[in-house]
Amino acid sequence: MSDAILISGAGSGIGLACALYSAQHGFRVFATVPDLAQRAAVEAAAAERGLSLQVLQLDVTDTDSIQRAVNTVSERCGGIYAVVHSAGLGMRGFFEDLSDAEIRRVFDVNVFGVMALTRAVLPSMRAAGRGRIVVIGSVGGRVASMTLSGYCAGKFALEGFAESLCMEVRPLGLHVSVVEPGNVLTPHFTVHRGRAAAATNPNSPYYRWFVRHEQMVDRILRTGWITPGDVARTIHSALTAPRPRLRYPVGRGARVVMRLRQLLPQGLFERLYFGQVVRLVTQSGPEDLELSQLALPGSGASDYLDMPPRGGG
Repeated sequence: MSDAILISGAGSGIGLACALYSAQHGFRVFATVPDLAQRAAVEAAAAERGLSLQVLQLDVTDTDSIQRAVNTVSERCGGIYAVVHSAGLGMRGFFEDLSDAEIRRVFDVNVFGVMALTRAVLPSMRAAGRGRIVVIGSVGGRVASMTLSGYCAGKFALEGFAESLCMEVRPLGLHVSVVEPGNVLTPHFTVHRGRAAAATNPNSPYYRWFVRHEQMVDRILRTGWITPGDVARTIHSALTAPRPRLRYPVGRGARVVMRLRQLLPQGLFERLYFGQVVRLVTQSGPEDLELSQLALPGSGASDYLDMPPRGGG
């Protein structure tokens, strides 16, 4: 079986960076996108770098689409060595402003999509006695944040799924890893931030707090961003390490916060970290900006691929 890698959500951001980095390092890459209208942009990014990869259609919420993509890779390569779960949606907003439909959509993509694609690739991996499953999680799956109740709930679910799956498939020669970035400077945090509809309504009782939190996120992105390249390098480590770890935090901030939660007594961590965030968001201060006045960095799907690394991998 060749070292074929199937990557979901490879049209932009982390998924695209992972596809290009993996192709550069010798893997046979199948970059999948939910809409083939994205194919030209992915192929152009690869051609610009002199790389070869194949683009397939795969919608993680459609079991037929998943099976077609998995069958195609298996037929062309004799099996699948690794799957990288990069497809994902963001959802920002205080919980009371989130609709059931918005939350279900996030879970359909971020949780149930990961499970469905994993189920589809396991038979060939199990038969081969080798394989890697890499889930793109988040620091938000280990330490929650305001305005991210729906999103963090899904990322916490992925942590439990991956941890259980790791124990189930390790005796078969398969490995599961979760890559846990902090805020990554991609369209996911800029042009496609995924704000709940009600959260952007000035009549929401949480609107001012929401705007202040968005301002905090923008400051973090400008001063302490992690690039998709940082995450791609970490994914490569999970794909190639002889003894891959279950968890790979990405970025100094993510590692520090997770480590503090491990080391500090629970009550002290909550007072220091959660308490500080709540105070910064809810305290009175200068007149707030409107959401439309926030200057978000970046504008396109590939603006961030060649940025120099920051924050470590």
